[in-house]
Amino acid sequence: MPIEIKELYIKINVDEGASASGGSNTGAASEDSAAIIAACVEEVMEKLKEQKER
Repeated sequence: MPIEIKELYIKINVDEGASASGGSNTGAASEDSAAIIAACVEEVMEKLKEQKER
């Protein structure tokens, strides 16, 4: 019997103090954020594709 998940809970903790103290690292921080967002979007799209296949 398959299990159906109807809710997804995502919790993210952002440490703004670390990025604010390194003013010259804002480009690196935005690249890291972009990479995290891209990975999250990819994961969500995979989950939606799996759900659609069922």
